[in-house]
Amino acid sequence: MKTKLPTLLLALLLAAPWASWAEPHHHHGSDAPQKLQLNAGKKWATDEALRRAMNEINQAMTLAVPQIHHNRFSDGDYQKLAGTVSKSVSYAVDNCKLQPKADAMLHLVIADLLAGAEIMEGKGSETRHDGAVKVLHALQAYGNHFQHPGWKTP
Repeated sequence: MKTKLPTLLLALLLAAPWASWAEPHHHHGSDAPQKLQLNAGKKWATDEALRRAMNEINQAMTLAVPQIHHNRFSDGDYQKLAGTVSKSVSYAVDNCKLQPKADAMLHLVIADLLAGAEIMEGKGSETRHDGAVKVLHALQAYGNHFQHPGWKTP
């Protein structure tokens, strides 16, 4: 029986690699927040890795928005954009080191970014355009709640 447990755990981890980021989870025994909030009226601190990842997503969306707005964005374009979002989120997950409360707030933004990427991939009943809008709203929420010098949402 001992050999099956690690295999089962590995299978579960591989089956849902984003599960821990798609939904907020608990930190230090406290309930995860359900709504994005400021840190006592101030924006949450960020680190270089997070700013880099968010800049990549923001730049990709900035380039895509005019084409999306004029309905000139193909399913393949949405797929590529979704890949950029997912790759950048993965980079942030692997490299970002925030304080627990800031991290919990970031999870809410990450959940929306990943949900938007999935919709842009054609998953679910919403349109790919709806997925791009969801990503844009997540970027706006990030800018409103996290310290990121020079941040401008498309």
